[in-house]
Amino acid sequence: MIRIDKLSKSYDGKKNAIENIDLTICDGDIFGFVGLNGAGKSTTIKCLVGILPFESGEITVNGKSIKTDPVACKSEMAYIADNPEIYSYMKGIDYIRFMLAIYRTPFDNAKVLKMAEEFELADVLNNLVSSYSHGMRQKLVLLTAFLHEPKLLVLDEPFVGLDPKATHMLRTMMTEYAAKGNSIFFSTHVLEVAEKLCNKVAIIKDGRIAVNGTMEEITKSSSLEEFFLEVNNG
Repeated sequence: MIRIDKLSKSYDGKKNAIENIDLTICDGDIFGFVGLNGAGKSTTIKCLVGILPFESGEITVNGKSIKTDPVACKSEMAYIADNPEIYSYMKGIDYIRFMLAIYRTPFDNAKVLKMAEEFELADVLNNLVSSYSHGMRQKLVLLTAFLHEPKLLVLDEPFVGLDPKATHMLRTMMTEYAAKGNSIFFSTHVLEVAEKLCNKVAIIKDGRIAVNGTMEEITKSSSLEEFFLEVNNG
């Protein structure tokens, strides 16, 4: 699904924020991307989704280059930033309609309401987004991402702001989504959730991939948290 080859990105033209990143995300993968603050997670993700240009390397989505065919790549994915900006003057339901229209996805009222009920947003869909709490806004963007059914979900810290019930529901939805052959690539600081949820994981340290493998391989002798601390204390 995704191939990242020797990706490097610099913000000042001198020092690379990320360097020689190599990752492969296959159909059906739930791929966890973990690292300390400033390690390069968000930079890698923003390059992947076509927000940031990069100096060297290549990123392909289903064989298409994010450099030369960005619209085709973006049409196959949904991206949620770590602090998503939403049009606050819109009602929740209008935001959903707007986003589905961008992806040329028909508005299915029954499907929207069913998912809104699962996210406990059905009663506030006709309210302005400006009245939503941070957690409610996070639920709204997640709901919209799942609704247009992309082949790839790219999520930057998706569990931030979610209550325990919503966290559990999102974990279930991610598992079911990947079971259909879709791919999920997400960063998180919640290592316990990543260990239970992901089949693959990469640890980024100081802009480079320190570890990349299956969760089974990495946690065979310790927990992901213990292994992560060992890598970052070494």
